[in-house]
Amino acid sequence: MKKVGITGGTGFVGRHLTALLIRKGYEVVVFTTGVAKRRKKQHISYAHWNPENGACDLAAIKSVDVMVNLAGEGIADKRWKPKRKKAIRESRVKSTDFLVDHLNAYAPDCKTFITASATGFYGADSHYSNSFVEDAAPATDFLGETCRQWEAASEKINNDIRRVVLRFGIVLGKGSGAFPQLSNPMVYGISPILGSGGQVVSWIEIHDLARLILFAIEHTEVTGIYNAVAPGHVSHQQLMRTIASAKHGIRIPVHVPSVLLKILLGELSTEVLKSCTVSADKVLATGFVFDHPEIEGAVKAILRPADKA
Repeated sequence: MKKVGITGGTGFVGRHLTALLIRKGYEVVVFTTGVAKRRKKQHISYAHWNPENGACDLAAIKSVDVMVNLAGEGIADKRWKPKRKKAIRESRVKSTDFLVDHLNAYAPDCKTFITASATGFYGADSHYSNSFVEDAAPATDFLGETCRQWEAASEKINNDIRRVVLRFGIVLGKGSGAFPQLSNPMVYGISPILGSGGQVVSWIEIHDLARLILFAIEHTEVTGIYNAVAPGHVSHQQLMRTIASAKHGIRIPVHVPSVLLKILLGELSTEVLKSCTVSADKVLATGFVFDHPEIEGAVKAILRPADKA
């Protein structure tokens, strides 16, 4: 039975991936700074690591056959003040650097390293003439530079360890991530449209993302960089209309002006207002099949009651 280590395993994506791996018969080691708060469960153990102070459970690192790196502070949790931007970058770049050094030195049985990145690597559509593909140049803004450094840190992995980089689009799922932020205002009968609403959203449903990571674990021909996005591009306004329709009832569209978003969110507003059209062609060419390639099916699955899922 293969053992998969996960940094960031207590987060939104990590929890879904852990549940899927357990169902498929894997052992999972979750690397976390809060290990004392966690009790070992069947097929799940917890190991302490803290890149900030150089702490790592070496026995746990030595035991893994696969490592999945999902560590990183939330992008949209707070305004991007200098301290927050530093935390976003260092929680990705320094932690990946720390993890790679430890895998190289202490994990002789680890043959696969899968690390997250983000479609923020590309910047806005205005920087490119077509849908962004994996060999496009990085943007020079904060997220573009952060993703470039994040991916560069993973390049130091030993040559005998297969490296896969997945550039996550906007992850949509129940309970956390972007979806509740988009859908919760609809309880009050409104559907907020950010800016013009025409900006393209490159997204992926949470279960499909977990399945894609599992696919990358199990298919050794998958190597290098892939966009982790669904093929069905959608504008922000179309996304909001789809959510409103699936929730039923009247939802009055209310446009939130770009100037107001810039006041409320500061630099972070550039991310919610920009259009970023990202290609899924390379990941589709691997043979991976999305359960939810289009937004309508994804939204219905997310809103479906748990007992009917």
